[in-house]
Amino acid sequence: MAGTNGKGSVVTTLDAMLRHAGYRVGRYTSPHLVDFRERIVVDGVPMPPAEIVRWLDEKAPLVDELGATFFEVTTAMAFDWFARAGVDVAVIEVGLGGRLDATNVVMPVCAGVTSIGIDHQEFLGDTLTQVALEKAGIFKRGVPAVVGDAQVVVSETLRQAALGAGATPVVAAGQDWQLRDVKVAADGTRFTIHGLFDTPRRLHTALVGTYQAENACTALAMLHAAGAPWNAALHAVDEVLPTVRLAGRFQRVGPWIFDVAHNPDGAHTIGQTLALAPVPRPLLALVTVLRDKDWRGILRELAPAVDGFVISNAPTAPASRRWDASEAADYARTLGRPVQLEPDFDAAMALAVRDAATVLATGSFHTVGDVMERLPVDPLAQ
Repeated sequence: MAGTNGKGSVVTTLDAMLRHAGYRVGRYTSPHLVDFRERIVVDGVPMPPAEIVRWLDEKAPLVDELGATFFEVTTAMAFDWFARAGVDVAVIEVGLGGRLDATNVVMPVCAGVTSIGIDHQEFLGDTLTQVALEKAGIFKRGVPAVVGDAQVVVSETLRQAALGAGATPVVAAGQDWQLRDVKVAADGTRFTIHGLFDTPRRLHTALVGTYQAENACTALAMLHAAGAPWNAALHAVDEVLPTVRLAGRFQRVGPWIFDVAHNPDGAHTIGQTLALAPVPRPLLALVTVLRDKDWRGILRELAPAVDGFVISNAPTAPASRRWDASEAADYARTLGRPVQLEPDFDAAMALAVRDAATVLATGSFHTVGDVMERLPVDPLAQ
């Protein structure tokens, strides 16, 4: 599963659907929020710590010999654990791009690409077409390909790349299925899908946001395109979709909303969702962003949706990628919202809760994960 935004939602939906159908399912995602083991899960259970230590001890000489990266090591560990755990199927999220990603060594049952946006320009390119072509590198000859982005230029780029790779069938949002009448509420998102079932179906996912209807449809389209026996999971769609949960994606816990939104597109969707599913005000955004992200774009997208900013630094953010919080606060003040600068993260949390009815923790996985760890909130709890 590749894409700029939505990968985690699609992977989680596929995991839930396939597990309900009776399959033993491995799920590989990144990054994690609180615990490394969130990345490698079988039937909802994270990889045991003892198995992680055993694998690292055994493979350390080979890792050193190869000079493997953290993500390459983690991917190899996940695939080995899935094999030893005897999964029937694994749902794999691409780490970065697709064509050159470590996960792209598998021959998938079905390959899908979610929405495309500009991110990681230094690796993927500066245009939507360039990014889309990198993501399209996961399409394989003879393997079903699903295009979840309905933007005309992006969709056509992905579709042509899939056809060029020999993927079959190739199915795309807006062409092979259509999404209609999306309604967002506090308890999730309702929508009607045309094209995947014999008749239009009105469905409900517990994930909140217009884009979550698109992600749900992409997951269902992948099951449909994969064919037998995997498409049998679609029989329980009405029962399973309302149970899907994903930490850090417009997740409500008390006065907190957790949404990683680590690029401007993600921040834009927060604004859309807040307009459709209002929350108690005042609403303050506790924001930390990695310096190599488009943090100005993120703040610009958030500004119209919130009543103010609390700018800080996430403790787990790598020092080399930590943004200049003072510079960010100065920029945020130009956006017409009150701004409070508090570099100490714990103090920033306390400040935000004191002054707001609702606090949005956003800007990176580090922001959300560091708040969750302190409250505490378990990302794997259902």
